Amino acid sequence: MEIISSCNTASITPYVPSTGNPWDVMKVKHLYKRLAYGATTTVLDAALSQTPQEVVDTLLLEAQTTPNTPAPAWAYWDLSDFNDYDTENNEFISEWYRQAAKDIRDKNLKGRLTFFWLNHFVTQIETYFYAPYTFQYWDMLQTHCLGNFKTFVREMGLNPAMLLFLNGFENSSQNPNENYARELYELFTLGEGNGYTQQDIEETSRALTGYNHWVEYGAAITFDESTFDSSEKTIFGQTGPWGYDDVIDILFEQKASIIATTICTKLYTYFVSPDINDTIVTEMATLFMDQNWEIEPVLEMLFKSEHFFDQDAIGMIVKSPYDLIMTFYNELDFTYNDTDDGFASYANYISDMLGQNLFQPIDVAGWQRNHDWINSSTLTGRWLSLENLSWNFWLETGYQYRDFAQALTNSSTDPVVITKTIVDYFLSRPLYTEADYEIAEAIFKWETPENYWEDGIWNWNFDSAAYQTILLIHHIFRMPEFQLK
Repeated sequence: MEIISSCNTASITPYVPSTGNPWDVMKVKHLYKRLAYGATTTVLDAALSQTPQEVVDTLLLEAQTTPNTPAPAWAYWDLSDFNDYDTENNEFISEWYRQAAKDIRDKNLKGRLTFFWLNHFVTQIETYFYAPYTFQYWDMLQTHCLGNFKTFVREMGLNPAMLLFLNGFENSSQNPNENYARELYELFTLGEGNGYTQQDIEETSRALTGYNHWVEYGAAITFDESTFDSSEKTIFGQTGPWGYDDVIDILFEQKASIIATTICTKLYTYFVSPDINDTIVTEMATLFMDQNWEIEPVLEMLFKSEHFFDQDAIGMIVKSPYDLIMTFYNELDFTYNDTDDGFASYANYISDMLGQNLFQPIDVAGWQRNHDWINSSTLTGRWLSLENLSWNFWLETGYQYRDFAQALTNSSTDPVVITKTIVDYFLSRPLYTEADYEIAEAIFKWETPENYWEDGIWNWNFDSAAYQTILLIHHIFRMPEFQLK
């Protein structure tokens, strides 16, 4: 697939539509593909009746006010609460995989941000494999996904899944463990080799000791003063008998600019482009510090900007496996007899096969995204997985492909109009040449005699209409442009 580089030089100034730069369906789709996982035609039409600023405000407010997913009955169980631990724990973990997939699909920006932070504050479920900790980790990601980043960092380091994954639970005055201290700096705040030394890591690990106590396996992990190293430590030039909270305060006081730049670069890469615009990132980072580490104002500025809506920002990021599946699902907006659990299980299965296991990122640094999703084997897998998913929908509700296409095209019977409308709907931006549309048109026509089109005989009541639509959609799956958002 061709690698496209961004030429986006637009500013962070709020985007104001004009005759030369209108608020159109391409920009609305761009907004929903980036901030959510696509949208139905109903949602797109409603957004077009508002200003870009109003739509962004709505998505941000929704993310702020949507409650976290309700806790299941087992959310805070200790080991002794299970009747049959092995069986029940496996069942509960499977349940939460499905629930998390539904959250990603349905919660728009909150789902998108929860998943973003999961790949920032990485844990791997195979390390702790305990259903209550899986829920508690997901719940924390939802709670802080649009809140205060400093608070987020403070809370995440004491999350049971994180304490077990990066060995904080093993970190004591008698046996210090550097793993969490290293990743706190390298991955979660400063960036690799950026503003810290090995000595800082060693001193920090001593300050983070003491979180080694639980009543039994699976219980809350609490501070045990007897395993805390109360001696003096020197961290970033500051000396004292530092403990956990001191580490966070010193880090954000002494390294504010580096933290802000690192996190804003990551947000920019995720939401705008892998080709980083240093000017935009600097403005984001400045606001991040000025707003005392609140995430929402930074994203609001970015999402409302000329830079975000610039033509050169559209279709620049390779879709992740979950992007492929959830966006296709949401944009079709079919009614299914299949249960949500069935779809969520299938979505998790496909994504895992394509390299994205929801609670098992590839390593402690997470998925690197973008072009890492595409190689000779995964590209074919992406095509075939979506085709298989679409056939599953066909077996259940095949007529809806016809209804979907007929509604989308305003019942047009012109194959040129039909093809271009459907292709453009699923892509982030139009195809480059008319020849590309002509190939798609030929596929949609299928085996229909040419004179049926010329004489206006073909219409949406033909038995073949739904099948012609799914053939066209399968062709779209294989377009390089479909892999981008």
